[in-house]
Amino acid sequence: MTTPPVLFLSHGAPPLADDARWTAELARWSGSFEKPKNILMISAHWEDAPVTVSPTQRKVPLTYDFWGFPQHYYDVRYDAPPAPELASEVSGLLAAKGVDVQHDETRGPDHGAYVPLVEMYPEADIPVLQMSMPTLDPHALVDLGRALAPLRDRGTLIVGSGFTTHNLRWFNPRAGADAAPPAASSEFDHWAAETVGSGDLDALERMLEVAPAAHEAHPRTEHWAPLYVAAGAAEASGASERAVAVDGFWFGLSKRSRQFS
Repeated sequence: MTTPPVLFLSHGAPPLADDARWTAELARWSGSFEKPKNILMISAHWEDAPVTVSPTQRKVPLTYDFWGFPQHYYDVRYDAPPAPELASEVSGLLAAKGVDVQHDETRGPDHGAYVPLVEMYPEADIPVLQMSMPTLDPHALVDLGRALAPLRDRGTLIVGSGFTTHNLRWFNPRAGADAAPPAASSEFDHWAAETVGSGDLDALERMLEVAPAAHEAHPRTEHWAPLYVAAGAAEASGASERAVAVDGFWFGLSKRSRQFS
């Protein structure tokens, strides 16, 4: 098995499934590299300290962490196998850094995890483990990613699932998915493209201080934070290529996504 890349993807809301362009982009992306042994998902929608991982003993229902959508979005299933071996590896790697890992045997993957996976691996035949973010502190999350870097050599696809810009006040269904984005979203996306592409971890960690329109693009940083885990894992495992896999905007939000390899 070749070493899987590390991904940062903009995961979309449940209606992502209705966007033919974006779903095709995700499907092409996952088909561009070898199928991984298992998947570690770090989603913007699970903040829990200490670090907590999803069920490993049995399959549990998905976490439908959204409200007011049509019923068919709550009928989506993604019955990927649990990943007990991966959970043990995560626990061992983090324990070596003095980080405790807990298990939540009741919480199924949230939409930041399963929405993109439905499009990327629709067969749901790859074991998936979701891991919480214990903090939004950039440096701590980069260090967390560094600690997880050896998983790549064991066949694990590490995925940070967030959004390159995430201000839901910009979301206007009447304007359509392809409407021109707000200037703030475009400005931040341009900065993100250059900064992630150059591998400038210091600037990434100081995003709120140095990026244009940072506080508008991310009124709260939970959707940017998974990038730190991905960037840390990429750096520590020698992934020097930082290719853009998906770009463009969706209802004003940047869906720019990266592959580190």
